[in-house]
Amino acid sequence: MSYPRSTAPCLDGTSHRGWCILNTSGWQDLPHTRLLADVSLWSADLANLAAGIERVDPFADSFHLDVSDARFAPSLLFFPDLIRALRPLTKRPFHIHLMVERPTTIIEDFVTSGADLITVHAEVGKSEAGAAIQAIVRVGRSAGLALRLDTPLTASEPYLDRIDALLLLGTGLGVKGQDLAPEACDRLVSAASMLGERRARVRLIADGGIRSHTVPLLRRAGADVIVPGSLVFQSQNLVETFSWLRAL
Repeated sequence: MSYPRSTAPCLDGTSHRGWCILNTSGWQDLPHTRLLADVSLWSADLANLAAGIERVDPFADSFHLDVSDARFAPSLLFFPDLIRALRPLTKRPFHIHLMVERPTTIIEDFVTSGADLITVHAEVGKSEAGAAIQAIVRVGRSAGLALRLDTPLTASEPYLDRIDALLLLGTGLGVKGQDLAPEACDRLVSAASMLGERRARVRLIADGGIRSHTVPLLRRAGADVIVPGSLVFQSQNLVETFSWLRAL
């Protein structure tokens, strides 16, 4: 795979074989001034994803696509050829959340299918997570790190200087329809404090338990991004729903 390269000084230290690697991800261009909606396509009508994207596209900031191997997480979800088929339907960034044991083996497939941000789990182990993040950054995409509810926030520390997003699950992994865990907001508060000056670059993503009564709590706790599913796809008035979200 070729790398997006520049001969300019590599101010962020992202380089490969002497070249500065440019981040060409659309995720980088999203605003930092309001709450972002990374809309989960898992909650769309899976028999008509094109219609779901068309309806939500004027409002979504990005689309969130969960990928699972049925080992790391219980479900079998989106795959590269499906991402590739959906990619021409929208210009919104695609966020690929890899809930898999060996993300390094499939990153290239998702990059070529149209990913902008690829998030891997810290629980796959330091060696695998570190190699995956390095592979994502080397091809000019944004890298994210995800933590399950029971994973200490300190597990993210080795990667904080290399990622663009830190995703905190607010429910159990890979199961829809769960309520937000009581500790989810406190974990966001602690994560925001841990990031410190990195908050200018690393966005905090709240994933799971996104409901009308939990979104204000998550936003106040420090979430920069939420991953809404049914909140959006079951909305009867998307203008009203997104106006409310963006005012938080």
